[in-house]
Amino acid sequence: MTVLKKSAVAALALAGAVFVSGLATDAMAQMGPGDGEHGPRLAEMFAGIDTDSNGKVTQEELVAHRAAMFAAFDANGDGSLNTEELAARELARFTETMPARTARMLDRRDANGDGSLSLDEMGDGPMENHFARIDTDNDGAISQAEAEAAVEGFGERRGKRKHGMMGGMKGGWFN
Repeated sequence: MTVLKKSAVAALALAGAVFVSGLATDAMAQMGPGDGEHGPRLAEMFAGIDTDSNGKVTQEELVAHRAAMFAAFDANGDGSLNTEELAARELARFTETMPARTARMLDRRDANGDGSLSLDEMGDGPMENHFARIDTDNDGAISQAEAEAAVEGFGERRGKRKHGMMGGMKGGWFN
């Protein structure tokens, strides 16, 4: 096996370990405290993990829940998650959280309270907000080279904020 393949296998194994160890706790952390809009979701998640319905979650219940979640995404049953299976998990999480995220966006930006967003309420995009900074030659236009440099600079700045391999974010790669 080549060094590149060994590195890829090791990275996938590490990602799988993070995935398995963080599934239940990450999901519960996303739901926040038991008040407001998150309460019902947190209660539902807790009830799903608390298999003996005693109102408490044990380490054994968490381990069993993580194993069940892992198995649910291990579509081919080989005991590991490949790129497609990990993508399916991320898509499922994205799809699940999207209604709440869009509702929060609407609440924050709907200035006239009509339940929808106009172009003005949507606000400026990233290039509009940072036009002067991106237009490094100050010619009043952004060239493709300037846009590429801005994207590269964003990646570098974002990398400086990361802490270690998992990006310093709660739950690692699987937030």
